[in-house]
Amino acid sequence: MTSDPVLATVPPTVLHVGCGVADPTRLPVEFFGATEWRELRLDIDPAVAPDIVSSITDMAAVESGSVQAVWSSHNLEHLYWHEVPVALREFRRVLAPGGFALITLPDLQQVAELIALDRLEEPAYLSPAGAITPLDILYGHCASIASGNGFMGHRTGFTARTLEAALIAAGFSGVRVLRDGAFGLWARAWVPATIVETPGDATREHGSLPQAA
Repeated sequence: MTSDPVLATVPPTVLHVGCGVADPTRLPVEFFGATEWRELRLDIDPAVAPDIVSSITDMAAVESGSVQAVWSSHNLEHLYWHEVPVALREFRRVLAPGGFALITLPDLQQVAELIALDRLEEPAYLSPAGAITPLDILYGHCASIASGNGFMGHRTGFTARTLEAALIAAGFSGVRVLRDGAFGLWARAWVPATIVETPGDATREHGSLPQAA
């Protein structure tokens, strides 16, 4: 039997959750630049005109096993802690065998170092939205919330260890978590290509992103 040449040219799909306004530069080139990816945009805020209006805790509009990657940039910290396992199980559900989730969010250990120095309201780094303080990182971007964007509020947070544990508990394997030294955690976690899994297969790293496949 020969393979279907049409199917062979179909690009893989990355489900961009919490996508915000359309901007192809929000896809990390290290992972989604070498191959032509189809971006499927999902957000809880209809004002950003996503392909799918949905919470990440209930992505019923996305079929199980229908995407090859999930990209989540600064989303999980907007949930309550008890909602995090629900969202991660949804990430895993929509991924096809062999697919992966790529997640970045604040590193509370590094933020805590500034708080211990009584620098809660001093700039930690600069972003397109302006100076970001430890207070912003902990509770959500204060200026955006003050202007009426309640979606920006933060309700939970992570260290490398707790993020790793949450991904393993959700059924991912090959979990890799790192602290980037710039107030961020990065995690890459896989759905096995077969039904055989190795529980607890995880590593924590420092200093560089996991290599893209």
